[in-house]
Amino acid sequence: MFVRHLLRSITRQAMAGPRPVVISGPSGAGKSTLLKLLLKEYKQVFGFSVSHTTRNPRPGEENGKDYHFVSRDEMLHSIEAGEFIENAEFSGNLYGTSKAAVQAVQAKNQICILDIDMQGVRNIKKTDLNPIYLSIQPPSFEILEERLRERKTESKESLANRLIAAKLDMEFSKEPGMFDEVIINDILDDAYLRLRSILTVEIQKVKGTQN
Repeated sequence: MFVRHLLRSITRQAMAGPRPVVISGPSGAGKSTLLKLLLKEYKQVFGFSVSHTTRNPRPGEENGKDYHFVSRDEMLHSIEAGEFIENAEFSGNLYGTSKAAVQAVQAKNQICILDIDMQGVRNIKKTDLNPIYLSIQPPSFEILEERLRERKTESKESLANRLIAAKLDMEFSKEPGMFDEVIINDILDDAYLRLRSILTVEIQKVKGTQN
């Protein structure tokens, strides 16, 4: 019990700063699009926590901007060293959020955005990070599947895995107490206005300290 309390206290001290925002949801729900709109409107208020992954970059992705692309051995070593807040494995690749990535954003007095999966949400629930938990969901599974197929970036096996994960994620979003808000991304403009409204109080707090 003492060790668990000590670890939580260390996490709390390491993560001191503006309250972060955890955004989760299945691939194809539109998280990235909503986040880009948020960061474009509030350039100095929000900062994006760049996750680590062992998968290969997709066309157009940049190392250090979209992800920190690292080897499996390198990431496993960092995880064992306690450098990650959360990590998970999907389709044979590791993903995770490092403490340093969050601290880099908080050091600028910005609200850190963490885009993570279901397992990551559960892991962060065990820490004292105290973020705002938001889930971005599609209007239906059928629409989500259509969006993923239109991307044409996935193999049949990868697409099948994402669809299985999406079903689980949509159910996960319904678990009581897991998220502060669930945003259905049907019409993009409406979803963005809802997202911005939810974060208004935190946005004003940070802007007030930056003036």
